[in-house]
Amino acid sequence: MIPKEELRKIVRMQREVVITSEEVIERENIIKPNLAFVLVISGVRRCGKSTLLRQFIKKIKGFYYFNFEDPKASGFELADFERLDEIFVEEYGNKDYYFFDEIQNVEKWEMFIRNLLDRKKYVLITGSNASLLSKELGTKLTGRHLTNELFPFSFKEFLKLTGRNQGIESFHEYFLKGGFPEYLKSNKPEVLEELLSDILIRDISVRHGIRNLKTLKQMVIYLLTNVGKEFSYNSLKKTFKLGSINSVISFISYFEDSYLLFTVPKFDFSFRKQIVNPKKVYSIDNGISNINSASFSEDKGRVLENLVFVALRRKNKEIFYFKENNECDFLIRKGMQIADAMQVCYEINKENQDREINGLLEAMNKFKLKECLILTYNQEDKFVIKDKIIKVVPVWKWLLKEA
Repeated sequence: MIPKEELRKIVRMQREVVITSEEVIERENIIKPNLAFVLVISGVRRCGKSTLLRQFIKKIKGFYYFNFEDPKASGFELADFERLDEIFVEEYGNKDYYFFDEIQNVEKWEMFIRNLLDRKKYVLITGSNASLLSKELGTKLTGRHLTNELFPFSFKEFLKLTGRNQGIESFHEYFLKGGFPEYLKSNKPEVLEELLSDILIRDISVRHGIRNLKTLKQMVIYLLTNVGKEFSYNSLKKTFKLGSINSVISFISYFEDSYLLFTVPKFDFSFRKQIVNPKKVYSIDNGISNINSASFSEDKGRVLENLVFVALRRKNKEIFYFKENNECDFLIRKGMQIADAMQVCYEINKENQDREINGLLEAMNKFKLKECLILTYNQEDKFVIKDKIIKVVPVWKWLLKEA
């Protein structure tokens, strides 16, 4: 519990920071606050969630704001919400807009948010743990919330932030650096080193009571280094000499909940087989993988594949890889059907052309797709094979047009 006057000081200080913050880059595809729903913005640390809150705040006249990530707010409890609300009204009068940063740090926060909805208030909250947010939202706020996942900057947003012109040169910088805004502004590698450390310690180790931080870090570095490759829980158990496969499953779920890594299942019509088959792993951002792994950037094809995955994941939750006689990098399912298939290849040449085309063709035939893409670093082409059309498109052009 925090003394009321101390809480008042925190509220005043945080509000001043919000009001005096610099202008921000408009983020893409973000829904607006709605009277009937809590708007939830979830995503990895430092991808711009707090900045997005300020983007909303600057467009309205009256608001309340509180950041639960503030060290001074440590110890905030459910009972403090009532006093926080009193302070809001005493300091700024009656307002309708409530903005809360990293609210999942407070147990049973959803009870207060439900009360605000019942009082016809606009509520926008952020959080960096997908599992914690979904758990609470699924109890007290079922059917009364809209969720937006926020990712590091897209290529379009990168161009806005840096003032660069679109083209292969600016794409190459994005290809290597990724989209974390603080790193793009400072160009300091320690920004992404500290980010990884924060996620591992604050979001995973402390929250879940994990003492074996060394193994946790070794595993995440291993996975960041091997994006686009298959793995199994059993192989990771042996590699890191863990006593139980359940420990591996837990570690992977913690990485995913914190938006640090994503796993992609092999497509199968059988859900049971999808679960037991090897999965592929991808990173939230090329920059964080490059800075924290000595060998990630050596395989340019997998770096490009990781970038494409993140762009696809912004808009799609059901992504699979395909592997039968041949292999295709990505299948996108919408509803009950596979709507698209996609291959990623840094450069098509005589040695790999048949492999890349055959993998995509097999997927197209299986799922009755007429036209699909092979995405490359900077090549354009077109293949017409019987009734199938395969377009070869540079990733940077695809990002500007489609993603």
